[in-house]
Amino acid sequence: MAGPFPPFEPHGGGGPKLSEIPLRMLVPNVITVLAICAGLSGIRLAFEHRVETAVVMVLIAAFLDAVDGRVARMLKASSKFGAQMDSLADIVNFGVAPALVLYAYVLDQAGALGWIAALLFAIACCLRLARFNVMLDDPDRPAWHTDYFVGVPAPAGAALVLLPVYLGFLGIAPDTTMAFAASAYTVLIGFLLVSRLPVYSGKSSGSRVPREYVLPLILGLALYVLLLTSFTWMTLTVSALGYLVFLVFSMRAYARRAELEDKKAAEEAGGEQE
Repeated sequence: MAGPFPPFEPHGGGGPKLSEIPLRMLVPNVITVLAICAGLSGIRLAFEHRVETAVVMVLIAAFLDAVDGRVARMLKASSKFGAQMDSLADIVNFGVAPALVLYAYVLDQAGALGWIAALLFAIACCLRLARFNVMLDDPDRPAWHTDYFVGVPAPAGAALVLLPVYLGFLGIAPDTTMAFAASAYTVLIGFLLVSRLPVYSGKSSGSRVPREYVLPLILGLALYVLLLTSFTWMTLTVSALGYLVFLVFSMRAYARRAELEDKKAAEEAGGEQE
């Protein structure tokens, strides 16, 4: 007898038919749902004027949404259903939630301009995620381009756009002047999301760490977590500003790599002609 719900098909109509779904297949989807709950809860908390907790919930949502894909690959639980669900969750957690939290905190004092800035950021995030999904299927993209994102990635954009909130918690009053400055900054981050700016992803070197760097890496991560728990808003402010500076170095590294690859291609073409 058929149950009240349709069967869960993680791969749609093209994958293997399973009478029972392994529990590991559900773990990434549960993480994605928890991320959506955290992001939407952050919006509610912001409009209830519990902004500090709201920012924490949005950052938790961004973290969960950034790791669910990695968990799926680790558990070998990737599925078409999970990929579609993750894309939809990204729009909420990286676009809508940060924009509305920022609007409830300070952008509303800029009137229509603040709302326009929040909308532009959310739309830019949607466009950036759509472009990312399309580029995954581009067969003509050079292999070394996978070391770089095209534009600021959505999780980083969500953390960056909340910089005015971090500064507010450090003592800068969220007045009208800050509202207009934050509106301009929000539009700038939205532009960085949809720009062609090359941002180093670390995918080529992120899977393996040289032995001599293991202990310093663990110590550095522990130090960062301790700073984050003890001096939360100062650490987030410095992290956001540091990331903006990192974008300049990333662009320069991309230009050098592109020049090197062009030279290699020219040498190979010259060798074939001989």
